[in-house]
Amino acid sequence: MSTHTLTHAKRAPRFVRAPGPIVRRLLAKGLPFGPNVLITIRGRRTGTPHTFPIALTRFGDRRFVQSPFGDVNWVHNLRASREATITKGDQREDVSARELTPEEAGPVLRGVLTPYLRNRLLGVFTRRYFAIGPDASDDEFVEKARRQPIFELTPRR
Repeated sequence: MSTHTLTHAKRAPRFVRAPGPIVRRLLAKGLPFGPNVLITIRGRRTGTPHTFPIALTRFGDRRFVQSPFGDVNWVHNLRASREATITKGDQREDVSARELTPEEAGPVLRGVLTPYLRNRLLGVFTRRYFAIGPDASDDEFVEKARRQPIFELTPRR
């Protein structure tokens, strides 16, 4: 488990939260919406399940979810529960979650983001949104991973 220094939960910006209910409905019906899926995580205090859209990324044969907004509530909940359910349409999968250390997460972040950072159309948005360039050093990606938690998801047995 990682040793993050942020202590209070932040929220994603409004431009991300606002379309959430619409995206949630589209994904629940199985409509394609990029790499997004629904993730359901039990609340760390109440045990109440919370569901929201999230990008499920692949790096090699491994799957990850990442928080570009730092230690938001779902991150705290996933750290506490270490399990979730991924849903897209009728497909459901129970998964275990392991938070990567920043040193483990840096190369994953580089591998996942670099194609977008180098893309002419998506690069402008991605570089601005993630505040990192395609030629950033390994240390810069590790430093970025210190502020943007990444979890590896594996099928729960």
